[in-house]
Amino acid sequence: MARDFYEILGVSRSADAEELKRAYRRLARKYHPDVNKEAGAEETFKEINRAYEVLSDPQARANYDRFGEAGVTGAAGFSDFGVGDMGGFADIFETFFGGFGTGVGTTGRRRPGPTRGDDLRYDLRLDFREAIFGGEKEIRVNHLETCQACKGSGAKPGTRPVTCSTCNGVGQVRRSTRTPFGSFTQLSTCPTCGGSGSMVEDRCEACGGQGHIQVSKKLKITIPAGVDTGTRLRVSGEGDAGQRGGPAGDLYVYLFVEPDPEFQRDGNNILSRLKISYLQAILGCRVMVSTVDGEAELTIPAGTQPGTVLTLEGHGVPRVGNPVARGDHLITIEVEIPTRISHEERELLEKLAKIRGERLGKGGLENFLGGLFGG
Repeated sequence: MARDFYEILGVSRSADAEELKRAYRRLARKYHPDVNKEAGAEETFKEINRAYEVLSDPQARANYDRFGEAGVTGAAGFSDFGVGDMGGFADIFETFFGGFGTGVGTTGRRRPGPTRGDDLRYDLRLDFREAIFGGEKEIRVNHLETCQACKGSGAKPGTRPVTCSTCNGVGQVRRSTRTPFGSFTQLSTCPTCGGSGSMVEDRCEACGGQGHIQVSKKLKITIPAGVDTGTRLRVSGEGDAGQRGGPAGDLYVYLFVEPDPEFQRDGNNILSRLKISYLQAILGCRVMVSTVDGEAELTIPAGTQPGTVLTLEGHGVPRVGNPVARGDHLITIEVEIPTRISHEERELLEKLAKIRGERLGKGGLENFLGGLFGG
């Protein structure tokens, strides 16, 4: 039974074009026959190419999603259509044959020029306060760099790549195919040079003829104040090296902020909870509370009710790009009602109840305290 194309590439069925491209490039590098000599690697490489060939074409992908591999395999059923009725199926047909032209005179593409290197992704986890105040973080990334021994040519120093004898430097080979629609010319990547138009006869020993080598590199990343989970930072030129003199790709650092046991974040505001005694709530007081800046004094007004939210202005999260402007720290008040009190405390509270005209029955004192705070 044929494997699902999405499963082959390791992506979800909702993956966009960029996700497909990244997955394809990663797997192609891993299973390319020139790199992976394990048994079955070449067949896996062919499966990866076939899956990407279909899913990267919107029309072919739509047919695959609807009909499975039967919707993108062979040209069966096409005889029911006239040339003028092909519509979107022309795109599928091109997918089958890798590009085509009618009749004689179709020309192949020119040899590929410089190619930009792949972009890379790095996931970085930050502590809660690191995200709020920013700073510098050191990371280590693995990426491809141009081989300095051969300057990226892949050829042994002192030698040069030669023009591919199979495609004469075009990078593609042509094959004529007769179909119910007429004669078509198939253009496909040259199997000898892989589309580069040139061959390396004496490979560079440093990079094995690849033109680039895998390097582990330390980088210092500046984290702006106020970042949050999902923030993406771009480090220009720190992706994989380009090919044939092309520029390097970029490194994208995705940030993930660890939760804090004491504080929560709501946009640029910080949220926390504070427990106070019922006497502090009745009489009011000043207490020291924890903030991301350290200890700060908070005024509790007399008669504060449970659930009241008090604000410490300017103790929140800095705005990204403008660290002087900060949100607030919002503190939700919780009032602790004692479950056990001394005899003396009970007498005093009963006197207070009489002064307030409260009648105390069974469990009356507890009800009285609860009534004071809306409970």
